[in-house]
Amino acid sequence: GFIFQVASFQGVAVRSLSTSSPHDHPEHGRLVYKGNLAKAVLGVKFFSYSTSIFNLFMMPYIMLKSGIGVESLLVQGAFYGLIGIFTFVTPVTLHLLTKGYVIRLYYKDEVDTYTAITYNAILAEKATVFHQKDVKIPDISKMFTTFYAKTKSMLVNPTLFPNPQDYNHLMGYDKSSIFKFEDLEAVKEAD
Repeated sequence: GFIFQVASFQGVAVRSLSTSSPHDHPEHGRLVYKGNLAKAVLGVKFFSYSTSIFNLFMMPYIMLKSGIGVESLLVQGAFYGLIGIFTFVTPVTLHLLTKGYVIRLYYKDEVDTYTAITYNAILAEKATVFHQKDVKIPDISKMFTTFYAKTKSMLVNPTLFPNPQDYNHLMGYDKSSIFKFEDLEAVKEAD
């Protein structure tokens, strides 16, 4: 009976996996965008954090073995500075550059709100909810920013939207077009 129970449980697990995607969050609305660099961003950040932790633990040991502690203050200062850059500056810089990278973007039609999923400093997923009217496009194109949601910078790749209309609506291009189709028809009729 035990083997049969395990087999039937596995069948249920497989079925439930296939029916709902791990990114289905009906409370956020429908999934309109998925960033393809999410794993890479997470991997790079994780690697950077783990090297920093390793450095912190290894520093006293290196100091002890190399005898730097006995050397001049200048050598000590330079050594600490170098290790400090790799230990603290790199992860902080990486976080600042990637904190706006949108892993997934959901849209709720009925309320016109978006939920952007990004990684926070401790590599956990963080949800930011904003309204379409909160979207501001930077005047000059910025390297790690496609748009601002309220004050937060967000980075998306326009080509990864399965439906281009979703991207146009997010950026407000659908309502700020200079020539609307009806206007064009009116101009043709006037001629």
